[in-house]
Amino acid sequence: MSGRTLYDKLIDAHVVRKLDDDGLVLLYVDRTVLNEYTSPQAFAGLREAGRKVWNPSAALMVVDHVNPTAARRTRQMPDADATRQVDHFADNARDFGIEYFDILDPRQGIEHVVAPEQGLVMPGMVIAAGDSHTTAYGAFGALGYGIGTSDIEHYLATSTVRYRRLKTMRIQVTGRPPLGVTPKDIVMEVIRRIGADGATGYAVEFTGPAVSEMSVEGRIVMSIMIVEAGARGRPLR
Repeated sequence: MSGRTLYDKLIDAHVVRKLDDDGLVLLYVDRTVLNEYTSPQAFAGLREAGRKVWNPSAALMVVDHVNPTAARRTRQMPDADATRQVDHFADNARDFGIEYFDILDPRQGIEHVVAPEQGLVMPGMVIAAGDSHTTAYGAFGALGYGIGTSDIEHYLATSTVRYRRLKTMRIQVTGRPPLGVTPKDIVMEVIRRIGADGATGYAVEFTGPAVSEMSVEGRIVMSIMIVEAGARGRPLR
């Protein structure tokens, strides 16, 4: 029996059933984080079909995309459309029974940071959300990847998504970074070498002493940025 990558182990542990012989599976997803920008159509689809959210406790709703970034928090949005989005987001949270961090909640922030801060991301999880930088959760030994609105609706209704297995790519970072070289510099050099589409179709796993000794903040940076090379998932070991 050949060895399996961390990615393969995570996928195998979450497959509900095979859907074809070409890697398409029905995948159980442990958790999602919803924002006000990519979720409205999904909730509208649930309402139209008369469906409830299958497991509201596995979702978290965080205002993240249209809110102002001023240091002093305020409920006032930069424009009327943003105000409507946030108000509708709050209505969906209430109507479907999902925990909601609004603008003035002290726990509100960037969704990819909020979820780990609240202990909602753990090794071995699969997390899918409506943002390409959901790969951030790879920093914690989880598989995180971005999904579209129709997949968000399917997840909310069933806790599953249709998923096609990716190829895997290992990137080993050896040695120790010299003073002034940051995790961002490392991943930018990786992208320079493999190209802006070099990881398209792959789940990337970073390994090596430079990675294992990196701070969790640095690991998050690398997990987020590798998506700029086309990666759709990035468990880190």
